[in-house]
Amino acid sequence: MTKHIWSKSAAALAAAIIGAGILPGANAAELLNASYDVARELFQDLNPPFISAWDKAHPDDKLTIRQSHAGSSKQALAILQGLKADVVTFNQVTDIQVLHDKGKLIPADWQARLPNNSSPFYSTMAFLVRKGNPKHIADWSDLNKDGVKLVFPNPKTSGNARYTYLGAWAAAADESKGSKEGTEELMKKFLANVAVFDTGGRGATTTFVDRGIGDVLISFESEINNIRSKYADKGYEVVVPKTDILAEFPVAWVDKVVKQKGTQDAAEAYLKYLYSPEAQKIITGYYYRVNDPKTMEALKDRFPATKLFTVEERFGSWAAVMKTHFATGGEFDRLVALGRK
Repeated sequence: MTKHIWSKSAAALAAAIIGAGILPGANAAELLNASYDVARELFQDLNPPFISAWDKAHPDDKLTIRQSHAGSSKQALAILQGLKADVVTFNQVTDIQVLHDKGKLIPADWQARLPNNSSPFYSTMAFLVRKGNPKHIADWSDLNKDGVKLVFPNPKTSGNARYTYLGAWAAAADESKGSKEGTEELMKKFLANVAVFDTGGRGATTTFVDRGIGDVLISFESEINNIRSKYADKGYEVVVPKTDILAEFPVAWVDKVVKQKGTQDAAEAYLKYLYSPEAQKIITGYYYRVNDPKTMEALKDRFPATKLFTVEERFGSWAAVMKTHFATGGEFDRLVALGRK
């Protein structure tokens, strides 16, 4: 992975921190960022410039940032059970919303506190295929073919996997011209082709790369491209479907925790930093997309054109999706069971 070094970032960020009214003396000490499974390397590069800037602005209050990574739904559950995360950087809105709905740890309007519905970057789903693309995978419909083995996480535990499932469902609905019966039949084939349901995105990567299982790994475009770069000798190829699902990456500080620990100023500054030009450059370096049109235009060769749809446009709401598809006995459970018969 290419490391990013920004000679001016510390000074610029320090000025921004002071300008925002976050002055020396705030009790920062340590932040815990609970994040999704495949974000390790991203935050390993994002954290040092922010820490450097914070420490320059707060010479008597040095900052440490610890990371916790797992499937975002597992992380949300851990926080509800007592994990003292100061900030959450997840890959699905519902995994943050549940912190309000079930724990009252954050306010109901948490998405309004930061730009773009509190999502500093976004992605979509992509397919990693083996050298030469021997199964001729070009779009979602190819994943339903006989003999094609898929690897992606379990939608019960992974926000990553829910986007995959919903992207496949939307494609199946288009192919079947809106027929529910036709959509379900295609989804049954799709799910029957899954060789392994890992608990998280990084586990799925290990299954595909290290264990050599499957013909197609489905994950975020960012993860897929970083795997291709890391294992260039294996000749993996990346396929981005023509129509795909918008995957938001929402963030929030956990109000109840930061108030208890006295870390609110540092937590807010950390998440606002993710919108800064320095951070956005690091983020796009990991193949995440950002909401700045000029940045995306300059990087158009890095990000293939695809027609993105939102969960709300195709499924109504995340609440409806969770109830219909991922609740116990929902569409996912039912179709997996049918595919095994």
